[in-house]
Amino acid sequence: MTTAVFRYTDPATITDSDEPFIKPWSKVDIEYSSAGRTERTLPVTNIRTAPSSQEFGVDVSGFAVHHAPAREKAFTDDAAVRTGYYAEVEALLRAKLPGVKKVAIFDHTIRRRSATSPRQPVQLVHVDQTPRAAAARVRRHLPADEAEVLLQGRYQLINVWRPIGHAATDFPLAVIDWRTTKPADLVKVDLLYPVRPPHDDGDDRGKETLADPATAADTTGYEVKGETYGIVPSEAHRFYYVKDMTPDEVMFIKCFDSRSEGQPGGVEGVAALTPHTAFEDPQTPEGTPGRQSIEVRCLVFYE
Repeated sequence: MTTAVFRYTDPATITDSDEPFIKPWSKVDIEYSSAGRTERTLPVTNIRTAPSSQEFGVDVSGFAVHHAPAREKAFTDDAAVRTGYYAEVEALLRAKLPGVKKVAIFDHTIRRRSATSPRQPVQLVHVDQTPRAAAARVRRHLPADEAEVLLQGRYQLINVWRPIGHAATDFPLAVIDWRTTKPADLVKVDLLYPVRPPHDDGDDRGKETLADPATAADTTGYEVKGETYGIVPSEAHRFYYVKDMTPDEVMFIKCFDSRSEGQPGGVEGVAALTPHTAFEDPQTPEGTPGRQSIEVRCLVFYE
């Protein structure tokens, strides 16, 4: 176990109103939001040393860790990632999650803690998708007639996260056990993407560019293309991470589950989501190489 500083959405900067609801926003290409930040210094437990009686899993805690070496190693060729690595991810999901009938991978992000990287580790506790955003993804990425049928069954949105090149000792990923969260912890946030040129194919992968920090507060040239959850602080939250997580390991991070507790027809006790964030581990040795990782976002449908 270690202790670290975690950044949350500041509830004091959220307008508590239903009509009209003044919704906060954040940008996909730079860590900036219209909502403020507040910090808490909290313990984070290394999953490797957690008691054997402590149960984790995507339906239990909202996350799971698996030893799963990948054939893809470099992650520098976008075409290789979309073909070979996507196939590896799908096979892994099918192997680890019983009853999967279809996997639709719609996005991935490579993050490198480097001044020249357009995507950095995100130091903010969040969830990638809200229920509305998950349903919108199904309709956006699948044929209309198939999407409406699949939306009637159980489906999940799972983020498959893996370190690249070396262990994620620098700025590791922490997750909150779903069992320590409550609905009141969640704040809907519009996710803004840069507006693409006319006749663009609508695929944002591989088009990332460095954002200008001087214009971070300006939404000109951006449009809403998603909805996430910001997380407000709670003394009940319990953080976990995998110390020195290697490229031969992956973490499944559940963002949404149509059969989870709280959803229409959901099952009590089934984890709904996993708040997560990068954090600065004070135990990181000096000179440790900057974290590199890939996250692949997957729609998973069940029999």
